[in-house]
Amino acid sequence: MKKQLPWVQPPEKRGEGKQMTLTFPQILAACQSVPEAEVKTWDDINRLDIRPSRGMIKIWAKNNWEVQLDSHSGKVLQIAYRRSDIIEAIHNGSFFHEAAKLWLFLPAAFVLLLLWLTGIYLFFLPIYVRRRQKANLAKRLKPLTAVKETKEVAETGD
Repeated sequence: MKKQLPWVQPPEKRGEGKQMTLTFPQILAACQSVPEAEVKTWDDINRLDIRPSRGMIKIWAKNNWEVQLDSHSGKVLQIAYRRSDIIEAIHNGSFFHEAAKLWLFLPAAFVLLLLWLTGIYLFFLPIYVRRRQKANLAKRLKPLTAVKETKEVAETGD
């Protein structure tokens, strides 16, 4: 869903060409020209995503700003704040502390799975019991109906 909401993750723009002609120093210089990204060195860049099919390079700065460059001309296509990483960090628990992911959110996920499974069991248990009771009742009534039918046949004389 994050790709459908531009507020969460900026949409990808298309570049002019499919062939990448930029060098890495040119990519760094283009990022440095964007004040929002606050990029001074490669240490300020979190990830670099090269999309040749779209003719575009995505640069994710460590301050969560995303810069999209044309891979052919080096022109800045888009600058936008990227919230998907923050939302994902809150979702998996690493936003609070790295240990919270393993020691808080993982046990909570197992408890949730256990609650879901026991809920499914408790939902279907009454249905199963009713069907079993009906089957047992039918087995107990079957001999009685057979005796009743033989009495009716004997009375009619057939």
